[in-house]
Amino acid sequence: MRWLLGIVINAVLFMAFAGYFEESFYLSGFGAALGASFILSILNILVRPILIILTLPVTIISLGLFLFVINAITLLLTDSLMGAAFEINGFGMAFFAAILMSVVNLVIQKTVFEKKD
Repeated sequence: MRWLLGIVINAVLFMAFAGYFEESFYLSGFGAALGASFILSILNILVRPILIILTLPVTIISLGLFLFVINAITLLLTDSLMGAAFEINGFGMAFFAAILMSVVNLVIQKTVFEKKD
């Protein structure tokens, strides 16, 4: 259930990015946002751990900041898999979107998913 909620939250974030950054982030609709969010979650399960292991020395030297680059790479992979329905113009926009998504997802996880004691 939490995984599905994460997909919907990321789809809403994609829609917000597409509305705010019209010239560099394109979505054809909410269905494309859901599809891109689903593909991103699959890539985060399958590809992201491999990328983290391959870039572990750089990640350690950068004190974990290289993980934003890995997140941007997975966003660009999602862009290439989705075709014309989901477009990100360049690595810079993917990097910026990865940082924003990380911050928003952190805030949502701390407020919604954290158990009350």
